[in-house]
Amino acid sequence: MAFDKHASPDTKQYHIQVARGEVGRYVFLPGDPFRTDLIASFLEDAKLIAHNREHKTWTGTLCGEKVSVTSTGMGCPSTAIAVEELIKAGADTFIRIGTAGPVRDSSDCERYDGVIVTAAVRDEGTTTHYIPIEYPAVADRHVVEALSRAALAKKLNYAEGISQSKDSFYGEIDPDCSPVSGLLKERWRAWQRGNVMCSEMECAALFIVSSIRGKRAGAIMNWGDMNETIQTACDAVRLLIGQDKANSEQGG
Repeated sequence: MAFDKHASPDTKQYHIQVARGEVGRYVFLPGDPFRTDLIASFLEDAKLIAHNREHKTWTGTLCGEKVSVTSTGMGCPSTAIAVEELIKAGADTFIRIGTAGPVRDSSDCERYDGVIVTAAVRDEGTTTHYIPIEYPAVADRHVVEALSRAALAKKLNYAEGISQSKDSFYGEIDPDCSPVSGLLKERWRAWQRGNVMCSEMECAALFIVSSIRGKRAGAIMNWGDMNETIQTACDAVRLLIGQDKANSEQGG
């Protein structure tokens, strides 16, 4: 199938292979296609919609509302593609669910269950193709609040803070392998001194694309316990569904 930028919104999107009506307005975004299966198990009546390249999509329900999960693949380029095409298919609220490494201090893994990301350092190249680097990559405050409330209700200790979104996994875990190791280490120390909480590879693209398209996005990252994180994200979406219904009734 050839790419057609003028294709109807009802046409299946080129990369994720879903059409309008096949996904809900609320979408969970893991990086790993195989993790979509686990997340889908927390939805009601989940059905596999499409799997093309790194993008695998399930759709089910929460609180009677259609909710989907689509994998982004690793990194900002494929994340931006997935979010762009999900928006064209009708989605408007995104929660990234993933794992991250601590930046500020390795003891964060012991003190916290993970991080609810409020903003992202744009230490990657994709988002500069959207808007100048001075534009901040910020999560939607309502999504952040819903995630925080959901975590608190479960008595989980998620920090709220900034993530570093990078392009090179090995630049983080083995900077000495790079000819610019000195620069990488210097920048890492800057993130630590600036109280950046964690490091991952997708939040910046998610926040930038969502912001400039007028959509909502947030992210919840953990150090390893994925089930608790998924449950927290699902509870956050339940809160958002309730708030959105109340706002709609008041507006009507």
